[in-house]
Amino acid sequence: METELTDGVGRMLAERACERLIVEFGRRLDLGEPGEAAELFTEDGVWEWAAGERRIEGRAALRAYFDGRPADRLSRRVASNILVTVASPALARATSYFQTYRVDGHTAGPVPARPPVQVGHYEDTFRRADGRWLLARRNLFLAFAGPTDRLAAGDRLAGSGGA
Repeated sequence: METELTDGVGRMLAERACERLIVEFGRRLDLGEPGEAAELFTEDGVWEWAAGERRIEGRAALRAYFDGRPADRLSRRVASNILVTVASPALARATSYFQTYRVDGHTAGPVPARPPVQVGHYEDTFRRADGRWLLARRNLFLAFAGPTDRLAAGDRLAGSGGA
């Protein structure tokens, strides 16, 4: 594995695997089964808010936390400015920006556009275990934050179609 990361292709493959984890995290929370996001972490993985509000440790605790998401929540996460640095054959770090669009009380269809409820960045640590990269630690730093709106009955776009 050591020689794999000393050449350009090996390093690019490691970087891409870590980038994919960042994107997959958002996809699982928004479009999949939220609890499945825990599978992207090591068994002892940690997800923490830098302000000290939340610290979830261990894959089972992460699964329970993500599964606790309200069933009527509509969300979309946007990840950008992803910069992965491979430190060794088994360790990498990344910084990525994110925006979270989110409402509760969703029943069906599109809703009127709103600003994101969170804008910030993640600082991630990845470990390679059993031939694959996983999140070992995910630290969340908020630059902008607001409450999650709850939709009122009928608060959706009538007859909206895609462009």
